Amino acid sequence: MRFSNFFLPTLKEVPAEAAIASHRLMLRAGMIRQEAAGIYSWLPLGLRVLRKIETIVREEQNRAGAVEMLMPTLQPADLWRQSGRYDAYGEEMLRISDRHKRDLLYGPTNEEMVTAIFRSYVRSYRELPKTLYHIQWKFRDEVRPRFGIMRGREFLMKDAYSFDVDFAGARQSYNRMFLAYLNTFARMGLRAVPMKADTGPIGGDLSHEFIILAETGESEVHCHRDLIDMPAPGIVDWDSDLQPLVDARIALYAATEEMHDEAAFAAIPADQRLSARGIEVGHIFYFGEKYSKPMQCMIAGPDGVERPAQMGSYGIGVSRLVGALIEANHDEAGIIWPEAVAPFGVGIVNLKPGDARVDDAAATALSVLEHAGLEPLLDDRDERPGAKFATMDLIGLPVQLIIGPKGLDKGVVDIKDRRSGERVEMSLDAALNRLTAARGTG
Repeated sequence: MRFSNFFLPTLKEVPAEAAIASHRLMLRAGMIRQEAAGIYSWLPLGLRVLRKIETIVREEQNRAGAVEMLMPTLQPADLWRQSGRYDAYGEEMLRISDRHKRDLLYGPTNEEMVTAIFRSYVRSYRELPKTLYHIQWKFRDEVRPRFGIMRGREFLMKDAYSFDVDFAGARQSYNRMFLAYLNTFARMGLRAVPMKADTGPIGGDLSHEFIILAETGESEVHCHRDLIDMPAPGIVDWDSDLQPLVDARIALYAATEEMHDEAAFAAIPADQRLSARGIEVGHIFYFGEKYSKPMQCMIAGPDGVERPAQMGSYGIGVSRLVGALIEANHDEAGIIWPEAVAPFGVGIVNLKPGDARVDDAAATALSVLEHAGLEPLLDDRDERPGAKFATMDLIGLPVQLIIGPKGLDKGVVDIKDRRSGERVEMSLDAALNRLTAARGTG
């Protein structure tokens, strides 16, 4: 992609309304545009990142055995009346009526609809377990939307729902999602810590929030330091007993401020305690018969007796993850994207458009890197080198390939690593070989 063909409306000034780094940088980097309070258009650069995150989430859900579907954004109010949540949900629900005066709502979540779908087709334990998921836009009418897409009113979310015949099956489904989430966030370059969350009236211990650490995090968190360096499970036999893998993590203390137990935390050796700020990027929750019972989603067990399905829900804020990734990966100059979610893999900087040698070298680099699947972005604008460097640092592509006449006079180009700032000189062929080889081993 050439910059001259792309749509990237960057801003030089820091927007006054942006209070946190991710909001400031997303506006400055031309990733989003605010259309109303808490509602944003996703411009091309932002959309590319959003789609990368969505792909990773989808692939890890599929690996764990979840099945994708797609439910509509608008839902009949009668489904929510069946569960008893229509009136109880509060003003965050956007309620509307169609031309026939039928009550509808813009879905803030999908427990009711997926339960209605499931009960229409599944009757026997022989068809279980099943976990269904979709990735869809949702709306919650926050009274004070803030922090850009971190706490907006419209957001993209992956929500999955598991159906089992008994608690043992429900726990296995829960454990699958627990481990799948760790793999998901690790692929994005994030270290997510599962922390015990409130189960409300359901009780039990099957509710966890997944928190990434960031100085600008929204809440205080406390955990054992070993959790930060514990690797993701990686390849998993999803049909095996997953409890030992889960237990290895939940055995170590980790809690948000709301669930913090000062005495339990104090029992950890002082050098192993970690208190920091964190951002929630996912939440998994077993809720048993909360929806299946009032909505009559019944499953016949091996004994022939019908019982309400045992259910759980599993959410990942896909659009929220864009902001969380920036909060965890930025400096004063701009964003520093992990390679897996970067909008482009390499930024090619043509320091002197119009110079035939530089133009030819840049075009060669663009072609080679495109064919290698590295998704390069060539800055071919007629701008000062300083402006081009500032833009590349702002949008945060992992690697910059800098091509100019002085370097070509010496037979070299520069490769700059965005995260470390390290620059090395080498021939263009060597640079392209290095970048494509890194792609082959990545």
